[in-house]
Amino acid sequence: MAAAAVSIRWPNGARSTVPAGTDWLSAASAAGFAIPTGCLGGSCGACEIDVNGQTVRACISTVPACRDGELTVELFSDPAWG
Repeated sequence: MAAAAVSIRWPNGARSTVPAGTDWLSAASAAGFAIPTGCLGGSCGACEIDVNGQTVRACISTVPACRDGELTVELFSDPAWG
């Protein structure tokens, strides 16, 4: 069975559709959006993005299936770093 298609709205206004389970960095690259990276192992936090209000580390996470089939991505902003 094929993975469900998920529509993503990126911070730069781009939209893309990928199968659930696609890694975030690949999905972003295909949409022409660059997610900052650091360690690529999940420990530094440079790649943190907010997906529908939930913070994830893009280098170790995949696009989840979602009920309505649409996700909104924003770059993570830490209020402590301002």
